[in-house]
Amino acid sequence: MNDVLTLISFGPEGWGDEIVQGVLITVSLALATLPFGLVLGFLIALAKKSDEPSLRNAANIYTTIFRGLPELLTLFLVYYGVQIGIQEGLKLVGVEAYIEVNSFAAGMVALALVFSSYASEAFLSAFRGIPQGQYEGGYALGLSHRKTMGLVILPQLVRLSLPALGNLWLILLKETSLVSVVGLSDLVRQSGIAARVTKEPFLFFGVACLIYLVLAMISSAGLSRVEAWSKRGEVRR
Repeated sequence: MNDVLTLISFGPEGWGDEIVQGVLITVSLALATLPFGLVLGFLIALAKKSDEPSLRNAANIYTTIFRGLPELLTLFLVYYGVQIGIQEGLKLVGVEAYIEVNSFAAGMVALALVFSSYASEAFLSAFRGIPQGQYEGGYALGLSHRKTMGLVILPQLVRLSLPALGNLWLILLKETSLVSVVGLSDLVRQSGIAARVTKEPFLFFGVACLIYLVLAMISSAGLSRVEAWSKRGEVRR
């Protein structure tokens, strides 16, 4: 037992510092990805309900691609594809250089692409759950289309899409572990290094599992509070 406590302790003899650093990177990556994924997903949902066929087709192709590809392959395409693309572009102008993409940025982009493709469906379902009379009521009050969207539709959209978006956030939090394969020192990578060095894989991967469960429980509690707040104006029947 003392050996276990020593291994997970903080300081030169333990791996607690590295594990905490990995947790911070994992949470930072998820939080950095979330706003980009939400905004992009919302724009894709707007394109899907647009009257313009080209926008609808482009949005449908986008979601088909990134919902169909495994997340790990998407990460590899972004991480290695961007490097190759930049290097080939430089060669066209006569510059020979090796470019290495930041693994955090590549992970954020790849996860945002996948997250947005699923979030767009959550937003689209929420749009379909809002009666057409809500739009007509806003226009009848003299509100412009932009004000109707901002003051009437958007609050209802957030409330209706929150349960699905909450599930996507939990999935995103877990999928950050994929970025460890491109060298980002997240929780999984730090746990793997500690496991290899100490020959204690069960201990450190078990600790990683517990940390992910704690993060999920904290997220679930926070999402429950946000959902309750979003429903505060509903009339009880």
